[in-house]
Amino acid sequence: MSEKESVILLHGLVRTERSMRYIAQALSNEGYFVVNIKYASTKYPIKVLAINAINNALAKCPQHSIINFVTHSMGGILLRQYLKEQSIKNIGRVVMLGPPNRGSQLVDYLSKIPGFKRINGPAGMALGTVNDSLPNTLGSVRFELGVIAGTRCINPVVSLMLPRPNDGKVSVENTKIKGMAGHVVLPVTHT
Repeated sequence: MSEKESVILLHGLVRTERSMRYIAQALSNEGYFVVNIKYASTKYPIKVLAINAINNALAKCPQHSIINFVTHSMGGILLRQYLKEQSIKNIGRVVMLGPPNRGSQLVDYLSKIPGFKRINGPAGMALGTVNDSLPNTLGSVRFELGVIAGTRCINPVVSLMLPRPNDGKVSVENTKIKGMAGHVVLPVTHT
């Protein structure tokens, strides 16, 4: 690892930067410059969140630093959205944890329930699996990507709404995306 490497952390939906604090500490201990960005995941559409969060994070990184990313869940969709319209010339590697790269069937079911949009906002509503859902319109990745998917769920009722195996929010199959360099499955929950 070069001393000129940064890692931007992007948390998921209905989360804060606190959910990434252990990863931030571990990466910092390894010598990376870490930016653990906070964004209002339930207030704005993904396109707005992506521009605001990632531009804010990039502004905090040392100039000429290689920019790596670790994302959780919707954080990966923010990065894909950003890179669809912007470029990061010095992008390094990306690790996505439980990303709904092809959406989540859970959103397909629960978005019809009153209160879902109020809790999850416009970004949460965009994470379904239909062909024109945001994750399915972003295309393949053109950066070095490793995906980590989980197979454990603490809520068996929710797990029944998803193809198996799943992590309670996203099926293992829907974490995959064309162009990824690696895909690992672990016995962990979405969180």
